[in-house]
Amino acid sequence: MNDKFSRLWNTKNKDDEWWSSFVTAPLAILFSYAVADIKGVTPNQITLLSFLTAVLSALFIIAGGSTNFLIAAILIHLSHVFDCMDGQIARYRKTSSASGSYFDRVTDQIQVMIWFGAVGYAASLQSSTVLPVFLSLIGVAFYSLRGYVKYVAIHVEMSRDHSYLEKIAQNVQVNKKGVVAGPGFSVLANLRWFLSEQQKILKFDEGVFIFMLSFSLVLDQLTPMLWVFAASQLFYGVFRIIQRGRNIERNEQILIEK
Repeated sequence: MNDKFSRLWNTKNKDDEWWSSFVTAPLAILFSYAVADIKGVTPNQITLLSFLTAVLSALFIIAGGSTNFLIAAILIHLSHVFDCMDGQIARYRKTSSASGSYFDRVTDQIQVMIWFGAVGYAASLQSSTVLPVFLSLIGVAFYSLRGYVKYVAIHVEMSRDHSYLEKIAQNVQVNKKGVVAGPGFSVLANLRWFLSEQQKILKFDEGVFIFMLSFSLVLDQLTPMLWVFAASQLFYGVFRIIQRGRNIERNEQILIEK
């Protein structure tokens, strides 16, 4: 393994989402290898390319038909490969920025809305009912809520404890995992890592969505996938509301007792 590939592999997010972890992120490293040293290619340009590819995939979904669905599935994966690349190249060049991270996360959120909105529309045309649109709306709303309650909770905690973010950062550093797989590790170590990664499928986050969307498009089974999407996001949305509310109550009680 040459030095450039080793450096790129070390830029891989150590806590990647399912599917990203062992499919799109490794593919992104191969793509990054070709362009990482080309100064004219910037991480922000790749973020924009990822977003435009996602929009294009949604247009193919809206167009409908098995061929268009297959093209859309490929484009969705390509968009996510680009989405992994921007961060990898920024870390490889040591040019990571707050603004780059911001636009990357915002476009990710918009892409999820576009994808599931397009699938809801296409499935509604197929079934001649409004149910798929309703399912996609529920899924997108509660997926967004998962992130929203996080930042509401942070705002509430910060309003009474200005060191709250510092405490979170310390906990992240303590719990941060090192590289446990990849080139240079044994086959058995990689297999153990791969099997441990499979539990992430239950998180039903963006990494899982990439697989869900593409798989349902290839099989042309859009409405069943939307049921899974809506149910999983409804569960996690409500769960996060309760979880973060209880955390706030517990932290409030700790401060009172002090």
